[in-house]
Amino acid sequence: MSVRIALDKPPEFYTNLDFISGRVVINLLHPEQIGNIIVKLEGESRTALTVPSDRRDEYNVPGNTVTENHKILYRVFQVYPDSAAAAILLQPGQHEFKFNFKVPLNNVCHDARAIKTLMGVGGVGGIGNAGILGMGGFRTMDGAKQLMLAHVKSTLPPSLTGFPQEAEIRYYLKVTIQRPGIFKENWRYQLGFKFLPIEPPRPDSQKQEAFARRPFAFKPRTPLSGRRSFFGSKPRDMPNGAGQTPPSVEISARLPFPSILTCNEPVPLRLLSRKLVQAQEQVHLTALEIALVGYTHVRVASLQNVERTTWIVVSALNLSVPLGSSTDPVDAEFEVPNSLWATQRLPNTIAPSFKTCNLMRRYELEIKLSLSWGLPGAAKNSGMLPQVISLPLSMSKIEVFSGIKPPAQLLQATTISPMAPVGPSVNTSGHTNVNGPNPQRPPRPSANGGPAIPPRPSDPLYPPQLGPDNVPLYDDAPPSYDEAMAESLTGPQDRPAYSGVTAENAPSTMPPEKSGRR
Repeated sequence: MSVRIALDKPPEFYTNLDFISGRVVINLLHPEQIGNIIVKLEGESRTALTVPSDRRDEYNVPGNTVTENHKILYRVFQVYPDSAAAAILLQPGQHEFKFNFKVPLNNVCHDARAIKTLMGVGGVGGIGNAGILGMGGFRTMDGAKQLMLAHVKSTLPPSLTGFPQEAEIRYYLKVTIQRPGIFKENWRYQLGFKFLPIEPPRPDSQKQEAFARRPFAFKPRTPLSGRRSFFGSKPRDMPNGAGQTPPSVEISARLPFPSILTCNEPVPLRLLSRKLVQAQEQVHLTALEIALVGYTHVRVASLQNVERTTWIVVSALNLSVPLGSSTDPVDAEFEVPNSLWATQRLPNTIAPSFKTCNLMRRYELEIKLSLSWGLPGAAKNSGMLPQVISLPLSMSKIEVFSGIKPPAQLLQATTISPMAPVGPSVNTSGHTNVNGPNPQRPPRPSANGGPAIPPRPSDPLYPPQLGPDNVPLYDDAPPSYDEAMAESLTGPQDRPAYSGVTAENAPSTMPPEKSGRR
């Protein structure tokens, strides 16, 4: 017996609005009685952090690690049988069952009603003929756990690994084949895939620039020939350049505002130098390094940690680029030729900026320049000791977009109803919101025009999304216009190269799920 999932023309990665279709292939050596065949499309954002010794009384978990698992994507497709039917006997041979999913725009875990419907609450309920295990004998995700967590509504985040035992975002297809009988184990198979989201609408070009600048000045020169030798020989006369005015220059790095970089694209950077004093000699750029620094914010309940990752985009040494001319007037600007970085693309392992319930990625750009007054190779000829200054520049609030443009119809929809922001929506958690206090629910207007109905008092025995009567406090709002439009759209065709998760089917490095607070 063997079970596998065969995808139809799988791309390098999937994105929002893509159709994921394929077949469940079962090879049998002898007759087998089969009940239901269920395929699930799932995405998980998992985090784990060590509890500090002074805060272990707050968490009721074995060991020193707490975890948090958000079901950011959860869809179910029953491939067999098509309707309620009894288990049948499959004969030996190969059997194929087709399935089809469409990847949504936003995460599902923020939606209390969707969690109740798709995952069941407390393991009971779900789709179809639900039994005590959900779905007629199939275990569904315990929705009560999701309801107790803090969620934000956002676009589905990209696949993410590289933080063993701390954080990962994975997407996969999972098939479960039910075999009726107490002593018969169900057959299961799981297939991972990479995911990269479409980018949000880009703001209109305002022809403005964000910049980081820093002035500097060299010290007066030290003549090489003015030094006494080891054997006590008399120094020669000082050269003419010893009394010159040291150059002073201001270096600025500029990016279009808002500062947006694109995956697998060069950095749209401009480097400019401005002459601050009248000097007779040039300043040279001798080295340049451009690095993109990613900060991954990991959260479990009220615990937080930030991981720093650096990608070197450009590293150029042994340069000799003159910054302007010695005859330039004061305040003259010179733009460094962008040939040093215009052909260097961002590494294809860089994920776009994102923010989901328990993980966030933001970026900064760090630039390091080495500037020389006098080239090192010309020191012997000029008799002067060259000076080299290392000048760092940093640009924060850098957004990295995936480069996958949303369909034009979706962009038109956002002009009517903007897409969900990257930032958090209303916090519906029993835990403390690290981004600020929980907003209060406003009174509901009465249906008959009477006075407003105050919000129900919460019961600590029930999750925040459910009232004391085990029903939602409010009916969920209808989907926004862009979400409704997304149901009739297909995924974009143009997409950049992206590796991201290099082993999407490798075993998870995360510890077993443990969470709890006293």
